[in-house]
Amino acid sequence: MSLDNVSIVLVAPQGGLNVGSVCRAMKNFGFSDLRLVAPEVDHLGDDARRMAVKAAPLLESARIFPDLEAALADVQYALGTTRRFGKYREDFLHPDDGAQELLPWCEKGRGALVFGREDKGLLTSELDLCQRLITIPTCDELPSMNLAQAVALCLYETARAARGASDTGHGRKKLARGKVLESMYHHMRQTLLDVGFLDPQNPDHILRSFRRIFGRATLNDREVRILHGLWSRLDWIEGERRRLGDEKGEESP
Repeated sequence: MSLDNVSIVLVAPQGGLNVGSVCRAMKNFGFSDLRLVAPEVDHLGDDARRMAVKAAPLLESARIFPDLEAALADVQYALGTTRRFGKYREDFLHPDDGAQELLPWCEKGRGALVFGREDKGLLTSELDLCQRLITIPTCDELPSMNLAQAVALCLYETARAARGASDTGHGRKKLARGKVLESMYHHMRQTLLDVGFLDPQNPDHILRSFRRIFGRATLNDREVRILHGLWSRLDWIEGERRRLGDEKGEESP
């Protein structure tokens, strides 16, 4: 199975040595699409080139994005990596399970492995853009891994799963791209705020649960359109409710 449809996304990488090492690992295991989100280092500098060695062409072809939403706009299924656990970080996969989960969707679309900053990883708002989460089981005495090492481990597991895959995507539906999903989520957020379902002071508390539910459901374009239709219908009902309320207010003495 080809790994051409798997993008490796580094969010705000801070070290050229790490970026170069990631490129070398990508070349080792057969990955070709590197995406950098708001890098804080010159990815074409001497440090990165020294570590990339013969993978320097991957550095040169890397695409730069202003934010993670833009980097995932054409991605149907993204796995975000995290070590931190909390209220909004649950339902974790280990790298080998993540590879098995990701690869079938890459038969008909683009998938991504998303890695965060060296010092604080991915923000919760960035993990919201991913369908599932990966964590690497490490020793509690030193749970945080070096960025390049974490990437290499995940690439190895994904490449190993790809070698054993045989048309695993047969019969799978084609998933909606990240840009399409985010449009639906923005619509849903506004609609549920308007009807009073979400707390205006903290709307993302419930929205993150919806993201996890829909992420596990793996929505295609038709299903996203159905949800858009649901939100539009609620928009209309709420508009009518407010109109009738205004009319009754005008009729009152």
